[in-house]
Amino acid sequence: MAQVISIHSFRGGTGKSNLTANIATSVASQGKRVAIVDTDIQSPGIHVLFGLDDSDFTHSLNDYLWDRCSAKDAAYDVTALTTADGTPAQISGSVHLVPSSLKAGEIAKILREGYDVGLLNDCFHDLIDQLNLDYLFIDTHPGLNEETLLSIAISDRMVIILRPDRQDFLGTAVTLEVAQKLDVPNITLLVNKAPDIYRRETLIDKVQAQYGVPVGGLFYENDEMLQLASGGIFWLHHPDHAFSQEVHAVARQLTAAE
Repeated sequence: MAQVISIHSFRGGTGKSNLTANIATSVASQGKRVAIVDTDIQSPGIHVLFGLDDSDFTHSLNDYLWDRCSAKDAAYDVTALTTADGTPAQISGSVHLVPSSLKAGEIAKILREGYDVGLLNDCFHDLIDQLNLDYLFIDTHPGLNEETLLSIAISDRMVIILRPDRQDFLGTAVTLEVAQKLDVPNITLLVNKAPDIYRRETLIDKVQAQYGVPVGGLFYENDEMLQLASGGIFWLHHPDHAFSQEVHAVARQLTAAE
């Protein structure tokens, strides 16, 4: 059975899409068949990390929601990634991406008319069946809205990303309460963009004590990430970096939970 993993943050700017792309690709490197769906329809962006732009899309999630294509037609095989020196990455599994449209007209249509949120559920199930997936990662819209709540409700596992920031801490408490009321079976926290003045153990202990939920990883701010500027998958460009090692550790945790 495929595992559905929603990756969420209460506020924007947490690095959610970057972590989603890196973790999903790391899972695929373990020989797993993985897909990512960008459900942040109002402000899509994860496709950039895989070297795609809007001109590369024949179809997008928007087309599926408007009954213009099948789920499989909106999924792009992005497994052929490269490392920093341009050589092919060694990924034994596969990665497919379902992007949302960057066209202003498509975004405006969604904002103006909405869509049948139940179709998202159909899309997820269709992708699992049509691509024979092991893992489906849902990159959600920040905050809590109808499509995000659906994604959370159908997930086998939820990963919540937060920064060591008071606003993030307060918002994460709300998200956790909602997820627990929706009976999400496994919830993991990831702390991202932590300044290096924080000791790892101290910060992890503080977050776990506040929420009573395990912290699966802690990622420090680093110059290499800023320099890459969303120009690729970080752990492929910097495989020995501490950030990349933490990505692998999180990926192993997720696959160990099968």
